[in-house]
Amino acid sequence: MRNESWHKYTFVCDPDECDTMIEVTCDDFGFPNGVVQLTCPCGRNMLHISSESATIAPSSLQTESNEMDNQTTMPVVPETYNPNSLVTYKSINSGEVTYPTLKVNELEYHLDSYRRLQDQLAISNNQISQILNNLNADGWYNPNYEKTEVLNDLCEILGHEPKQSVRITGTISFEIDYDIPLEEVEDFDAHYFLQDTLSLDAYNGDVVVESWTVEDHDVDWNA
Repeated sequence: MRNESWHKYTFVCDPDECDTMIEVTCDDFGFPNGVVQLTCPCGRNMLHISSESATIAPSSLQTESNEMDNQTTMPVVPETYNPNSLVTYKSINSGEVTYPTLKVNELEYHLDSYRRLQDQLAISNNQISQILNNLNADGWYNPNYEKTEVLNDLCEILGHEPKQSVRITGTISFEIDYDIPLEEVEDFDAHYFLQDTLSLDAYNGDVVVESWTVEDHDVDWNA
């Protein structure tokens, strides 16, 4: 079957605000060559950065289309993608311009950390706005507002659950079966055996076992 000639167009959004990249692959007659305006899902106009030829067999297109109709496919890693390749980019820090060089995977890590920080800052700014909106005569300064109401509002805005730390002391009873090697029976010490063998843990993430010890022990030699 005859192969058809295609072109791949790459568009990116504002790198300081959005990390979206869109690639459009189509035949020579289905998409105009040159700069074409696309709109990012975030609402910004995207920048056309590259155009390149792409030869795709029609049979492959049909197979890929059928697979997409029948199941959800994972993104295909481009053959040109190399996480260990070096990239040089422009960095402006406190007015100082530098051109550091990093591996692609290192740059991806920095970008992901930056996105997480931006998300956290957005949450923090929203929380600060909610707190400021309550600092007025109709809000928390209103004499009808109780202290507990203000504290509950603050905890809800900040997503904080106030807690009181306590220390609990208790006694645990247990029974264990152990086959003692005959050569060790004469020198067997149940206290040290239990202290070295047993452990105490908690399945609650808020519980910390600071210490424990074996106080009493009894051995039934006829069990």
